[in-house]
Amino acid sequence: MRKFVLAALVFAFCASANAQRKTEIVEPVNVTSDDGGLVLKRKVAIGRFSNETQYAKGIFYDKENDPMGKQALDILSAKLAASGKFLLLERSDLASLLEECQRNGGGFSAIGADYLIIGSITEFGRKNTGKNKAFSSEKTQTVEAAVSVRLVDVATGVIIYSDEGKGYAELTTKTTMGLGGQASYDATLSDKAISEAIGQLVENIINKCTDSPWKTYFLSYDDDAVLIAGGKSQGLQEGMTFDVKTQGKKVKNPQTGIMITLPGKVVGTATIVSCGGDTPETEYSFVEVSTSEKIDAENMSKYIIEQKK
Repeated sequence: MRKFVLAALVFAFCASANAQRKTEIVEPVNVTSDDGGLVLKRKVAIGRFSNETQYAKGIFYDKENDPMGKQALDILSAKLAASGKFLLLERSDLASLLEECQRNGGGFSAIGADYLIIGSITEFGRKNTGKNKAFSSEKTQTVEAAVSVRLVDVATGVIIYSDEGKGYAELTTKTTMGLGGQASYDATLSDKAISEAIGQLVENIINKCTDSPWKTYFLSYDDDAVLIAGGKSQGLQEGMTFDVKTQGKKVKNPQTGIMITLPGKVVGTATIVSCGGDTPETEYSFVEVSTSEKIDAENMSKYIIEQKK
């Protein structure tokens, strides 16, 4: 009889000493390029991330400082930054940046984004379930979340990608003969569910942002030097070659009312010689240009430098 009791106690400690977690782990997005890992970074801003559910909205709820919305924004920013594909631009705390810059007596010049991400938490729920048996009990905390995002092309205002991801996180604790783990309210399950939902969308966001070729413009064009905008923070390196194209004509599509830019003409190539500048907004690159026709140095805005397809 003593052996039976001892065996039961050992079983209880081994089976239920630790809480059992059931969550899907979202691995970091690993996106490779065709040029050995070099990435031409796009400029992306997250416009807002709001909580559209009724969760945690009491009488003193402040929509501008919703913790779940800010949490989702931070998670998305971290995942996009980890991909190495983007220059992430601050928008949610832009007012604070401007205020701090004015205190320091400096000027602040915001960079324009290529793409704007708008998101919201559309579903969020938490539930507790349990099972009681003769010699054991089981308690499970479950959190489910749904996140919706829209990716907008800033140049046209057109939504180029819209989707919803759902995340799930679970924590189970068991006790046998009164022994085992005891789990109270676990707030980290909310983080895991939201993170999983956002993780399902990140790769599609990356693919949509990189569908169109990277491009930039001439800064200066004279006999001493030819400079283009952009530098190492955007992925430029010495020896890289880009097409020099004329700006395509813009026409209005009568069916949709949207302005369409027609393809421009390739007139030459530009090869990176060296890069300079201290910050993304002040970076530049020296280039050597080879063209089939003379560049109009008085009207540089008619040209773009574009990633070769």
